Amino acid sequence: MRPVSSKMTFFYKRVFPVIWFGFLLLLFAFGLFSTSPDILFLIVLLLMAVFGYWFMKKVMFNLADGVLDAGDALVVRSGGQEERIALSDIKNVNYSPYMYPPQVTLSVRRHTVFDDTIAFCAPVSIMPLWSSPVILDLIDRVDAARRKG
Repeated sequence: MRPVSSKMTFFYKRVFPVIWFGFLLLLFAFGLFSTSPDILFLIVLLLMAVFGYWFMKKVMFNLADGVLDAGDALVVRSGGQEERIALSDIKNVNYSPYMYPPQVTLSVRRHTVFDDTIAFCAPVSIMPLWSSPVILDLIDRVDAARRKG
């Protein structure tokens, strides 16, 4: 089985939030314990933390940990759970190569352990803003499986 999702998913879901909130916490501590704390600076840092959490919840925390190509199906892994989804069970593949990280959202015909939509990171290309050939191939194969079934 070959991977369809990015190897950077762990970084996006686990490492980057720690760096982001750690940096904000460090700045907050410096601002709080300075000789004359600036209230506006502290409020901006709190707003950055709230906005960062909201953004990460919408874009990063919902990503599957890994997606593998099993020929006529995809094996999706997330949070210690795994499910095999036939390509013919996929209604739609929404691919957004112009956002960072590039994201793929699968709409599934049947209810799965991960609900009826599954999002994951597409493999990151060396050339930014280029479509992933792996995902474009997946879109073609899903379309062919839908027409056949």
